[in-house]
Amino acid sequence: MLRIRRLLAILRNGLCFVLFSLLSSTFAVCDSGYYRHTFFDNGIPTAAYYYSSGNGVAPSELKLHGGKLPLEASEFFTGPNSLALSWESRPGGSWEAQVDVQAPRNREILFQGDTLYFWCFSADAIAPSQFPRLRLLDTRQNFSKPVSLSGYAAGISPGKWFRLAVPLAKFQTDSINPLDARRLEALVFEQGAADGAPHTLLIDEIRIDAAKSESAAGPRLPAPRNVRAQGYERHIDLTWAPVASPRLARYVIYRSSDGKSFRPIGIQEPDMTRFSDFLGKVGETAFYKVAASDESYRESALSSAATAATHSMTDDELLTMLQEACFRYYWEAADPYSGMARENIPGDDRIVATGASGFGIMSLIVGVDRGFITRQQGIERLTKIVGFLERAPRYHGVWSHFMNGRTAQAIPLFGMFDNGGDIVETAFLMQGLLAARQYFHGSAPAEASLYQRITHLWEGIEWDWYRISPDNEALYWHWSPEWTWHIHHRLTGLNEVMIVYLLGIASPTHPVPADVYYSGWAGQSETAVKYREGWSGTTDGDHYSNGNTYFGIKLDVGVGRGGPLFFTHYSYMGFDPHSLTDRYTNYFENNRNIARINLAYCTENPKHHKGYGPDAWGLTASDGPDGYAAEAPDERDDLGTIAPTGALSSFPYTPEASMAAFKHYYRDFGDRLWGIYGPRDAFNLDRDWWSPIYMGLNQAPIVVMIENYRSGLVWKLFQSNPEIQSMLGKLRAATVARR
Repeated sequence: MLRIRRLLAILRNGLCFVLFSLLSSTFAVCDSGYYRHTFFDNGIPTAAYYYSSGNGVAPSELKLHGGKLPLEASEFFTGPNSLALSWESRPGGSWEAQVDVQAPRNREILFQGDTLYFWCFSADAIAPSQFPRLRLLDTRQNFSKPVSLSGYAAGISPGKWFRLAVPLAKFQTDSINPLDARRLEALVFEQGAADGAPHTLLIDEIRIDAAKSESAAGPRLPAPRNVRAQGYERHIDLTWAPVASPRLARYVIYRSSDGKSFRPIGIQEPDMTRFSDFLGKVGETAFYKVAASDESYRESALSSAATAATHSMTDDELLTMLQEACFRYYWEAADPYSGMARENIPGDDRIVATGASGFGIMSLIVGVDRGFITRQQGIERLTKIVGFLERAPRYHGVWSHFMNGRTAQAIPLFGMFDNGGDIVETAFLMQGLLAARQYFHGSAPAEASLYQRITHLWEGIEWDWYRISPDNEALYWHWSPEWTWHIHHRLTGLNEVMIVYLLGIASPTHPVPADVYYSGWAGQSETAVKYREGWSGTTDGDHYSNGNTYFGIKLDVGVGRGGPLFFTHYSYMGFDPHSLTDRYTNYFENNRNIARINLAYCTENPKHHKGYGPDAWGLTASDGPDGYAAEAPDERDDLGTIAPTGALSSFPYTPEASMAAFKHYYRDFGDRLWGIYGPRDAFNLDRDWWSPIYMGLNQAPIVVMIENYRSGLVWKLFQSNPEIQSMLGKLRAATVARR
């Protein structure tokens, strides 16, 4: 909630919110280049393509599924599907079908090229004169005049894929302002010749690229090498060595059930060398080959075959599988220059996130301890991250929310006032670094150096500066050398930011008094009370303590029914909530009750969302179908979107219900939800929407909180820092003084 509250505060100040991996220890370098050209390649395997729409006006007809264009899985140019455009054009009617660009958060829509390309297929003959017309729509809602495709569809052979190429210069504006085809938001197919006949055109691989000669494409690419397959309960993971060529445009994955007849089943971006094939059953054997494909779609020879089989797995093995998959986000897909975590994937590859990187560091510890990587690999990666943090700008010791992974410069993503230090993201980062300082605490020179360097970073954070003045009752989120305290956002609990107060009290060099915990975090002032009521819309818990019972479960502390579940995760990935009992509650018990209330709400499902239940729950923050939202178990904040991290990161609190949710997500939704980094960010069954991205803030809590449930590893490491034990002593004294 505070993350949203922060954005709202910026908006009120007059701003507009701007809105694989290689093997082993190497990185997925970049996906931005791929999306500078690719408009559509495939959809998540559902009945219809979510990012589309259409309408038919009688007597013309357009075939839609739930108002969207169907996806065709049996015929495609690149697997696993293509768009199906089926129409009948009659005099006096009309139809239009719109295909929207899929643009993950923070990634600028800016295509490179001068020609629109797409592949088409029709089982029956379609004369060029019977083709639809096409318009373009840009991000400012300017649209072009319709262009007839008849002049670009000569030589069509039914039953064969053919490629259309239309120069972007042919699309002239039909709006009041010029059309910018570089910032292309949608393709709009519309009625052409009214011949009264039914037609179906499959469309695939929509790209914007430079016009090029096929004869100038160069020799065929070499076949990928070292293809390996690893079987799990319902899916098989493939990895291979990268093909080093600037002409590489994609990989094509082939599968066979008998090792003889191979057919394509999917593609992978050129900078990723991992593919997850969800087979859906135990005891399935599959054989795989991989080809490299260039910009002209010419494929290399197929690689040597690799084979694996799905097999039964125990609950313990399933948890290890889940942890390792989510861990890869921070290992294989980390920024190659800094080692830091990207905000989201796909996304803008320049952006690394400070808080998500702290979570990723804790995930790195788990990866070493579980044997996903070696200790030496972990040390090397952490050394890279620490080196980056040492050269990055700091604002009284505090890092910004986002940075450029290559240059280390701050990125003011939320607007011009966001050009300074973010104490919340810094606290998330330091939570991870302090856990790592205790884990990599051996006598070897590399580990001794890491210990000293992390200690220096920790001691350089001026927590007291973010109190604004020595007599202020609370800590504040942001300070900028240019705008000072313009973003005047008070940190007030209960939410995700308790760790800021705890680390501020624990600081050996720039501490805040323990009493600020009660005046700021658990404050009772009019400012604090109005803050809680303002973002929650309720007076339940507006004085920090709550005391109400929801679904038969008493909530000691928390606003409303406790809020989104990330309130129980972000501050408690390193800090063990068992260890803190204040005037109001014990925080492990309180967090557990928040999770239980969330589970009970989803089980009762008062808003009748599709799919909610005892094995599909966990309302928390994610990038939903309408953008970022912090969903919670109440009327206003329940929008029907479930993020798997909600239930899966709650394993320490609700192990049986969390395991039930995981098995449901994996076994029943795996073909749409499971990918190379584990479960995708979120899904909404009301709208048949499945997130196309992974988020840095959501994958690591799964890894770390499951480990805390299994072994308590990260909790033990963080708590072993002497400063944390000293802080708990100070808090106990402050609690006694308040009674």
